[in-house]
Amino acid sequence: MINYLTVFLAQTQPVTTPAERYLLVYMIMVLIIITALVVVFFVVFQKRKNKLLLDRIKQQQAFEKEIAMAQTESQEQTLKNIGWELHDNVGQLLAFASMQLSILKTQFTDSDIKDKFKDTSDALKESLKEVRSLSKTLNNEVVLNIGFEKSINNELNRLKKMKFTSAELVIKGDKVDFENRKHEIIIFRILQEFLSNSVKYSEAKNLKIVLEYQPKLITIIASDDGKGFDLNTVEKGSGLINMKSRAALINATLDLYSKPNEGVTLTLNYPTS
Repeated sequence: MINYLTVFLAQTQPVTTPAERYLLVYMIMVLIIITALVVVFFVVFQKRKNKLLLDRIKQQQAFEKEIAMAQTESQEQTLKNIGWELHDNVGQLLAFASMQLSILKTQFTDSDIKDKFKDTSDALKESLKEVRSLSKTLNNEVVLNIGFEKSINNELNRLKKMKFTSAELVIKGDKVDFENRKHEIIIFRILQEFLSNSVKYSEAKNLKIVLEYQPKLITIIASDDGKGFDLNTVEKGSGLINMKSRAALINATLDLYSKPNEGVTLTLNYPTS
C-alpha cells in the first residue's frame, strides 16, 4: 500500500527538471503564437470583408446616383424641348389667333359683338403671356440666365395670376452663389414640384417661400395654407419621390410636414461647402 502511494505521489509531482520546464515554456509559447496568429488572421479577414462590403455599397450608391443623374438630365432635356415647343409653336399659334381676331373685329360695327371679340382677344393675349412665361421656367438655360431668385419669383407671380391670393418670396441673409449651377436647377425643380402639387391638390389660397442664406448652408422653406394631409396614410406619389431623389443627388436634406387642415411645409437644407 505504501509503495503504491509513493509511486502515485512521484507521478503527480510538479515539473522540476530544467528540460521539463523548457518543454513546458516552449509549448506555452507555441500556443500563444498560434492563438495570436488566429486572432490576427480573423481581424485581417474581418477588415477585408468589411472593406469589400463597403466598396460594394459605395459602388452601388455611385451607380444609383449615376442613374438618377442621367434620368434628371433626360427630364431636363424633355422639359427644354417642351419649353421650346410652347414658345415657338403654341405661342405662334396663339399670337396668330389673337391677330386674326383683331382683324375680324374691325369688320363688325355692333358694339356688343366687338366687346365679345375684345374679351376673347384679351383672353388669348393672357394665354400667350402665360405660355411664354411657362416656357421660360421649363428651359434650364433661361433659369440659369435670369438667376435662381428671379426664377422663383417669376414662378410665384405666374401662379398668383392663376389662382392664389398671395405668393411671396422672402429672402434672408447675404446671397451665396451656387458653386455648381446644376444644383441650382435641381433645387428649382424641387420647388416647382412642390408648387405644382399645391396647385393640383392643396386648395390653398396663399403660397410662401423663405430663402435663407447662411455661411455654409442654404435653407429653403416652402409652404401653403391648403387642406394638408396625413403623412402616415397618404400614398407616396411620384412627386414626393422625385423631390427626395433630386435632393439626395445634391447631398441636401428634404423634410415634408403636413397635417389635415394645416397646409404643407417643405424644408430643404443644401450645404454650400
